[in-house]
Amino acid sequence: MHAWPASEVPALPGKGRDLRIHDTATGGRVTLAPGPVARIYVCGITPYDATHMGHAATYNAFDLVQRVWLDTKRQVHYVQNVTDVDDPLLERAIRDGIDWVGLAERETALFREDMTALRMLPPRDYIGAVEAIPGIVPLVERLRDSGAAYELDGDIYFSVEADPHFGQVSNYDSELMRHLSAERGGDPDRPGKKNPLDPMLWMAARDGEPSWDGGSLGAGRPGWHIECVAIALDHLGMGFDVQGGGSDLIFPHHEMGASHAQSLTGEFPMAKAYVHAGMVGLDGEKMSKSKGNLVFVSTLRKEGVDPAAIRLALLSHHYRADWEWTDQVLQDAVDRLGRWRAAVSRPDGPSADALVEELREALSDDLDAPAALAAVDRWAALQESEGGTDESAPGLVSRAVDALLGVAL
Repeated sequence: MHAWPASEVPALPGKGRDLRIHDTATGGRVTLAPGPVARIYVCGITPYDATHMGHAATYNAFDLVQRVWLDTKRQVHYVQNVTDVDDPLLERAIRDGIDWVGLAERETALFREDMTALRMLPPRDYIGAVEAIPGIVPLVERLRDSGAAYELDGDIYFSVEADPHFGQVSNYDSELMRHLSAERGGDPDRPGKKNPLDPMLWMAARDGEPSWDGGSLGAGRPGWHIECVAIALDHLGMGFDVQGGGSDLIFPHHEMGASHAQSLTGEFPMAKAYVHAGMVGLDGEKMSKSKGNLVFVSTLRKEGVDPAAIRLALLSHHYRADWEWTDQVLQDAVDRLGRWRAAVSRPDGPSADALVEELREALSDDLDAPAALAAVDRWAALQESEGGTDESAPGLVSRAVDALLGVAL
């Protein structure tokens, strides 16, 4: 599977700061100082509908992580998956009377278009669940053969008790875990399971559903969590720098994935930091496909909204915050974009050297994008009220905003 094209990231004078970021597992900030190549895995879409603002906010957060790392003169190895076979995708295809493969391909293509328009840096490896199945099967077999997994009526389940570190990503209690498991694709009430929280690794073939050769597992398809584990271990290895996604992935997805990987390798932890973006709401509820309360990136683009304004709207909220999408949020972003573009269109202006350092400091401090926007606002206001004589300043501001915030002026 191929990703989308990369936009050029301008080089800035000097060097950025190491990233201090909130780690869900420890509940505090950690300073990430990767080697020459920083490694990040971000969970991708299940392609049964278009990219909504919740998706865009999540991928925007981890785009900022990459930009901070690039500014420290590191390379970035970014991996993202596409869950191109899953129950919601199959259910949507049946509902709409279309082929599930065609639906997945169509929505994945639209996602790529949205990411390109928003200037999100693409992953080096963009891997679909279906193409990962040959690598998933042996992992499930290893877990089963080691006693970390068991069979139940042809399905294979992971035993959470096989990982002594289970629970250390979310730090949730068992009652909340059980509730979220039922809400987010698990089956805690299935009879015969050793533990209600045990997640499925391999689903035996069902009538009318797609299946693949599972070797000694029999025909079937992979569970959700093992998909990401197989892709991450294959392309990044254990102990990579950041495991990222929305806060709704803390449990069960990232908790279970960590336990799968730790049981397979005997190493801990799977990732040095578990980083999660907040939820975007509309009309008082989380924006989600299941609720249908969605604002789509592609719809706004078709209406003529500048993607740079959409990105500024996302940046105006801290990545870990839960917030509401409104028409006013977008209008404020449109207005801000206009002010910034007017400010950098002049032939000279106030020195921008301090602004570049303010941007670096804000973003290295747990991706504080609102503080970064406020810094550019101050420079633009000074440009409007007093101007300046530095002929290099407007160009430096444009390059800095592009390189660090992903907004083209």
